[in-house]
Amino acid sequence: MVKDFLSFLDFSTEEIHKILNLAHELKTLQKKGLPHRWLRGKTQAMIFEKPSLRTKLTFQIGMFHLGGETIVMDMRLGERESVPDVAKNLERWVDLIVARTFSHNDLICLAQNAHIPVINALSDLLHPCQIMADIMTLQEHFKENIKDLLVVFVGDGNNVFHSWAESLIHFPIQLRLVCPEGYSGDTHLLSKIKEKVGNRLIITHDVHDGVKNADVIYTDVWASMGQEREQEKRSKIFAPYQVNEKLMSLAKPGAKFMHCLPAHRGMEVTSEVIDSPQSLVYDQAENRLHVQKAIMVTLLGYNPH
Repeated sequence: MVKDFLSFLDFSTEEIHKILNLAHELKTLQKKGLPHRWLRGKTQAMIFEKPSLRTKLTFQIGMFHLGGETIVMDMRLGERESVPDVAKNLERWVDLIVARTFSHNDLICLAQNAHIPVINALSDLLHPCQIMADIMTLQEHFKENIKDLLVVFVGDGNNVFHSWAESLIHFPIQLRLVCPEGYSGDTHLLSKIKEKVGNRLIITHDVHDGVKNADVIYTDVWASMGQEREQEKRSKIFAPYQVNEKLMSLAKPGAKFMHCLPAHRGMEVTSEVIDSPQSLVYDQAENRLHVQKAIMVTLLGYNPH
């Protein structure tokens, strides 16, 4: 059966941990300059409806490291032909589809109609590859002991937060969203997750109490791609939720700072925080490469051991 990676719910806890273990192994191999061209002869098609730096480059570079080829398609799904027709064509030519879409439903449709693996490179609902890299980064900095870590997500309950919430099903992390009222995320998705994880998922609007005892402070842009018209309105609403040195001082001493990037310096985070020794943002960005390589290898059925 073809496996896709659209969300954390597509894999068991054991499978997710195996992917992360493989990501650490691939990182070690690369640092040592050892060959790992396990996908020689494979080809991936990448569909990007939205701009991208980290996601697009790390998937391209990752497939190159693994010995395969990449075709980049800057297109809008459903415009020239239907999503099912795109899927049925691509499955005849390539081995893997990586898609960044405005609509999560388009991503689901692509996966349902392609008999090859599809990877979610970001949709309006979820961004699982980012959180896989984030958890890999936490494993490195907390010596792989991430049990009961308190991650406080400050800002909008967006696609990145949704994937953080889904990750609780596989990892014993505490997650708290600190946001303005009305920006708590997808109610249906979060209620289903809360049924499974209980009080490990908390939402609050009190920024000062919300960040207390945090091991990690995480933030993202206040207006995601596709919400640019709301930028001015959101800037006023989210101003009290800026991650600055004062807010970081309310967390645990030495708490880490994370951001999926790109960052709007001076808005959701100050330069003093993002450039501080507490910041893990570039480790997160680097680990996108390794974890996505592990996902590609897993989906294409290669067993290196």
